[in-house]
Amino acid sequence: MSIQSKLAGAVSGLAILVGAAAVQAETLFWSTQARPAEEAQAMRAEVLGGFDGEVDYQPNEDGPWLTRLQAELQADSGSIDLLGSLHGNFSAMNPDDLMDLSDLGVMSASDTFNDLAKLGTDSLQYMPWMQASYIMAANKEALQYLPEGADVNALTYDQLIAWTANVEQATGQKKFGFPAGPKGLKHRFFQGYLYPSYTNGVVRTFASPEAVTAWEKFKELWSHTNPASTNFSFMQEQLLNGDAWIVFDHTSRLAQAFNERPDDFVAFPAPAGPTGRGFMPVLAGVAIPRTAPDAEGAKALVTYLMQPETQIATLRATNFFPVVDVELPDDLPPSVKAAGEAVAKMSGSADANPGLLPAGLGSMGGDFNRVYVDTFERIVLAGQPIEQVLDDQKKQLEKIMTETGAPCWAPDAPSEGACPVE
Repeated sequence: MSIQSKLAGAVSGLAILVGAAAVQAETLFWSTQARPAEEAQAMRAEVLGGFDGEVDYQPNEDGPWLTRLQAELQADSGSIDLLGSLHGNFSAMNPDDLMDLSDLGVMSASDTFNDLAKLGTDSLQYMPWMQASYIMAANKEALQYLPEGADVNALTYDQLIAWTANVEQATGQKKFGFPAGPKGLKHRFFQGYLYPSYTNGVVRTFASPEAVTAWEKFKELWSHTNPASTNFSFMQEQLLNGDAWIVFDHTSRLAQAFNERPDDFVAFPAPAGPTGRGFMPVLAGVAIPRTAPDAEGAKALVTYLMQPETQIATLRATNFFPVVDVELPDDLPPSVKAAGEAVAKMSGSADANPGLLPAGLGSMGGDFNRVYVDTFERIVLAGQPIEQVLDDQKKQLEKIMTETGAPCWAPDAPSEGACPVE
């Protein structure tokens, strides 16, 4: 081999090493969130642009995200430094495959979220990162009819029922609005709000005596509900036209009302029952896999993502709300500011009891939702006996859980294998 060839080979080898080092200098952020092109670009420019280091933000669908992660873990070597995903994806992982983040000196303002992020261990396996949820909203005209001593930011179901009754008595109209229409998110209310608040479960407790009480309470609430609610799907419309003064819905389905008439409406947390303030967070987190090539760089990025100013930038980029205490700036859209404050109060409340999104159901997710919708229609709309309906629907729920093998999710106690309907 000539000297020239040897020199060329050496230069080529050096270039490869330099190139590898350059790639290694970037922190690979492998995420299932902020996938749309506009959101991904906003993440790169507006959120991650202020980080003191290079970040390669790569959003992917759940399937490819998991496939690459599993391959790296199995090989015991990888290039992913930081993972971003929903709680459900992290809860399906072996906690030993994630690094302990307890010593970073940052965490969510919600003790509930921090407990979830421990994944059943004594350490923080992922860092709560951002959240979305469903909330309550009301026309300010309704506030004068609150029961004596009631705090709109800390209501109980009994107080909500009394409030709607007071409004009906004063106006002669049923002014509670519920998204019971064909495209309404009523199933999420039962799964994430009513059941956790009364039964401390969703699947295990489906047909329990506490569930009977929950449906009795909802029937009371329904007696003060606008009967046209079976046609309501986006509650912002009913707030704006006055068909409803007090409503429940997803933050995005209330936005128009707050943006058009911000001075007329107030947003507030969902009510609490005997087993806590049930609510359904869409909780995203960040974690460091044990195969991360630059764990220290990833930890620095996690710390950066949890800073108040970064959390606000993330809100602007993704419409997911902060998980740390922040003062929301005045230049945010009124809907974002109102919903953000309500979500923060709800997730940070001492009695917060999250009913997480169903996980592990695959193609049977729709069948699972149908169980709760059918239960509502039979008990509340058709007036059938509660115990009989729950016993009937329990069989459908058991079949779904057995066929999917899906383990329990919060607030149900963990299970080995399919979550049982007790």
